[in-house]
Amino acid sequence: MSPVGQDSSSAAVVSGVDAVRLVEYEDERQLSDIMALVDRDLSEPYSIFTYRYFLHNWPGLCFVAKAGERTVGSIVCKAEREVEDDPLTGYIAMLAVDTSFRKHGIGTALASKAIEAMRDLGCEEVVLETEVTNGGALNLYTKLGFSKNERLMKYYLNGVDAFRLKLWFR
Repeated sequence: MSPVGQDSSSAAVVSGVDAVRLVEYEDERQLSDIMALVDRDLSEPYSIFTYRYFLHNWPGLCFVAKAGERTVGSIVCKAEREVEDDPLTGYIAMLAVDTSFRKHGIGTALASKAIEAMRDLGCEEVVLETEVTNGGALNLYTKLGFSKNERLMKYYLNGVDAFRLKLWFR
C-alpha cells in the first residue's frame, strides 16, 4: 500500500504512526515550527530573513506536514528565472522531517507535492543541493527522478561538499 493517499478534503495524507496531512504554508504562525524543524535537521544556519524570503514570495511552493496540530515536516521552495527570457526553474531550498516521523513517506510526499506544484507553475526543471554525505536525501531524490548534475566542493559552512541535483520535466 502506498504511504500517500487522499482524504475527503483532498489534502494529501501520509499513513504511518499517526495520520499526517500535507497543507500549503498559510502564514507567519507556522514559521517558528518550520524554523525549528529545519534548524534541527540541516547543517546550514538560516536567518529568519531567509525563511521569509521563500515563504512570503512563494507560499504556494511551501508545504507543511501536520500530525494533528503538530508540525512534523516541511518543504520550502521557490520558482524563478535567472534572467527574463530563461525558463522557469524550481528550487527546493529546505526539506525536513521530524526524526520520530521518518521512514513513513513524509519526505517523499512533501517533495512530490512541491514538485507537482512547480510543474503546474510551468517550471522546466527543479534543482537542489544536498550534502554528499546525506544518504537519506540522495536516496529520496534519486527515487523521485533527480540526477547528480554537479559536485560543489566545500559548499557548506561545515566544509562538506554538495551535489547539485536536477529533475528535468522537458
